[in-house]
Amino acid sequence: MVRATSLSGLPELVIRLGGDPDAVLRSAGIARRDVGRQDLFLSLSRVVTAVETAAAVTARPDFGRRLAELQGIEILGPVGVAARTAATVADALAIFENFLSAYSPGMTLRVYDVDDPECAFVEFLLVDPDLPPSTQSIELSLGVTLRVLRFLMGSRFTAVSVHLPHEPLTTVADYRRYYGCPPHFAQGRAGFTIRRADLNQPLRQDRLAHETIVKYLAEIAAKEDSTSQSVRVLVDQLLPSGTVTADLIARQLNLHPKALQRRLAAEGTTFAAIIEGIRRDRAARLLRDTHITMAHLARELGYAEQSVLTRSCRRWFGCGPAAFRKQFRS
Repeated sequence: MVRATSLSGLPELVIRLGGDPDAVLRSAGIARRDVGRQDLFLSLSRVVTAVETAAAVTARPDFGRRLAELQGIEILGPVGVAARTAATVADALAIFENFLSAYSPGMTLRVYDVDDPECAFVEFLLVDPDLPPSTQSIELSLGVTLRVLRFLMGSRFTAVSVHLPHEPLTTVADYRRYYGCPPHFAQGRAGFTIRRADLNQPLRQDRLAHETIVKYLAEIAAKEDSTSQSVRVLVDQLLPSGTVTADLIARQLNLHPKALQRRLAAEGTTFAAIIEGIRRDRAARLLRDTHITMAHLARELGYAEQSVLTRSCRRWFGCGPAAFRKQFRS
């Protein structure tokens, strides 16, 4: 699910580009009157379908980036209010890390270290395992993330680099102009490398408003907390290391491995099922949206040998990875 504000500006943009927004929204099962409502949640899968369909109907491969220009921190509702009233940029991003589920349980944002000690990586992740192809929605989300960062740090802010999990949809120069930094494609994750000095920038904090809205968000999060979603986020991040185990994830969540198993069972899943689902979805996306080599794909899925990738693809798709890629593109 995601707030209906996630489609703000879509009807107007489709009209401007010569399309029929009502037809686009109908194809996704969404009523036009619901677009932009703060009090309404829509199926994330339907929202993704609407954005991808709009790009196809208008024949604009940069549709997601264009739509991001019509959105900003206001679409995030109370999460956006909590972020812009925080003390520093780092505190604002911590709000997104902890409470983005109040905007959409199917999205997460994480900030973590990279090899360069002067930089950090801000990752955006769609964690819903059942989403349709979502290249436009990923570019929309990265565009909105950039607009939020510039809202917090000023319009001159530039990231060190932007990372996208698919091949370029337009020229590489288009991406460099849009994001204002070097783009990297067919990456294992989507997000921005930014300078740690930028994270320390102070904001115009409103302590009373901030504490009030954070308390409200914390109450929502306590009701919606999901162990399986936390596991999915950690597994997705750690999978390429090839070291993901139930014991490791349990330690990250401060749980005994048996307690982790019990919680997942109560939510109707298992650790093995989560890993299998993430590997299947990542494989399908990378085979569909990139020209990644099979050896690279095996590493992205945490496999030590390419033969394991081949066997897994036959189990998931009924054919090997090369045949799946050819079949899908045909």
